[in-house]
Amino acid sequence: MRNRNAKTTHRILFLCTGNYYRSRYAEIYFNERSAVLGLCWAAESRGLALNDCNKGPISLHTLACLTSRGIESEACRRLPIQLTEADLVAADHIVAVKQGEHLPLMEANFPAWSDRVEYWNVHDIDCATPAASLPHLELEIDRLIER
Repeated sequence: MRNRNAKTTHRILFLCTGNYYRSRYAEIYFNERSAVLGLCWAAESRGLALNDCNKGPISLHTLACLTSRGIESEACRRLPIQLTEADLVAADHIVAVKQGEHLPLMEANFPAWSDRVEYWNVHDIDCATPAASLPHLELEIDRLIER
């Protein structure tokens, strides 16, 4: 992902189910790392199936982890955003954070795009604690940046 000679900012799109916990963390963490490293990449995030059970703009687990790392972002204030095809078209690279969860949603809602997505295996809160999932997400993002 390193491209120091490019003048254009490229867009990476992180996807999860609700755009409330994992993809939001990925967006904000990636943008922090990108700024520190001087990369020509910016992240956004979207949800594949927003859930009314999520209250407020962002998961308290996500906010707490970002705060513990000294990361502040205006993106913490916005509400989750549902994925549209326009979001996919605008992205230079797309990552869905859990293949088992998100590949079926992509195939059902955006079948022409499902094979253009890089799928990771970062668990949601029903399968792993934030103390396990968010550092796993950081590791995947750091690996992505190195590529």
